[in-house]
Amino acid sequence: MMIHRRSLIVSVAVTAALPKIAMAQTKPRWQRRADMPWATQEVYCAVLDGKIYVAGGLIRDRLHTRINDRVGAYDPATDSWSEAARLPQPRHHPMLATAKGHLWSFGGYDRREGGEWTSMTDVWVLDGDLWRPVGQMPQPLAETVGATVEDRVHLIGGRSPVTGRNGQWNDQADVTTHLVFDASEGAWDTARPAPAARNSAAASVHHGQIYVAGGRTVEGGRGTGRLDRYDPRSDRWDTLSPIPASDSGNQVGGGLAMAAVGEKLVAFGGEWLTRPGGVFTETWVYDIASDNWTRGPDMGVPRHGLAGAAVDGVVYALAGGEVYSGGKASGVVEALRF
Repeated sequence: MMIHRRSLIVSVAVTAALPKIAMAQTKPRWQRRADMPWATQEVYCAVLDGKIYVAGGLIRDRLHTRINDRVGAYDPATDSWSEAARLPQPRHHPMLATAKGHLWSFGGYDRREGGEWTSMTDVWVLDGDLWRPVGQMPQPLAETVGATVEDRVHLIGGRSPVTGRNGQWNDQADVTTHLVFDASEGAWDTARPAPAARNSAAASVHHGQIYVAGGRTVEGGRGTGRLDRYDPRSDRWDTLSPIPASDSGNQVGGGLAMAAVGEKLVAFGGEWLTRPGGVFTETWVYDIASDNWTRGPDMGVPRHGLAGAAVDGVVYALAGGEVYSGGKASGVVEALRF
C-alpha cells in the first residue's frame, strides 16, 4: 500500500510539472530565416500581397559607402527572396508604404553636390515591373515614419533641412512635421504635428490608430523611449507609457523597428551613439490594453537601421547595421512567432 501511494505522489508531481516544461519549450524566441541576398542598412519596409519589400539603403565596404538602389521581396510562406524592380535612383532611408494596392516610395537621401545626405522629395509607385514617378513631396522630410490608414499615408516627424543647405547630416534638424498623402487622389495634406520632434523612430497601425515609438534627437544623438498615439479621425495625439531603458543603461530609441501583432506592439533593435556606442539586442512588447511594456526575447543579431514588419502573426527583423553608426551592413533576417 505504501509503494502504491509513493508511486501516485511521484506520478502527480511529474504531471504537475509537465505544463511548466511545455511552456518553457514554447517561449517565443527569434529564429533565423533566409538572409537577404545583399547586405544593407538604413532601410524601411512595407508589406504587399503577403511579401515584405525592402528598398535602397547604405552598403559600406573597406573603401567607401555606397547608396543602394536594389529592391528585395521576401516571401515568408516560402522563406525565399526575389529581386523586384530597382529604384529609379539610389536612396538610403527611402520610406516605403503600401496604399491602394501598390507599393510607394517617399523621399530618402541621395548623393548630390552637397553630400550624400541630400534630402530628396521624389515620390514613386511600383507599377508592375517599373517604378513610376508621381510627383514630389511638399518639402524634404527624411528619417521619418510612415503609416497607412485607409489609403492615406502619414509621414510623421523626422528631419528636414534648416540651414539653407541640403547635403550633410548636420544640415538637417528634427521636426514635428505631419504630412498626409492621399493615394487615391494623389494629393497632399497636413495633419496635427507630432507632440515631439525626433528622427529614426518606428511606427505601427492598430485598429486605425498610429503608434510612434522611440527615435532620437539630433542634438547629442540621444534616444527617446516615448510612445505616442495618433487618431486620424479626431486628429488627436496621446502620449502613452515609454519604452524602458536597456540593460546597458542607454535608452532604446534611435534606428529601432516595430510591428503590430494582435493586441501588442513589438519594438526591437536600434543604436546608441553616446560613447562608447553600441547596438541594442533588446525586444520590448507593449500591451495596448494595459499600456504596459514587458521584456521580450533578445534578437540573435543586434541591429539598427533595420526594417520590421509582421505577416500572419509573425514579426520579421530584416537587414540593418550590426555596428553602430553604419560600420557593418547586414543581410540577416530573424522571425519571432508568438
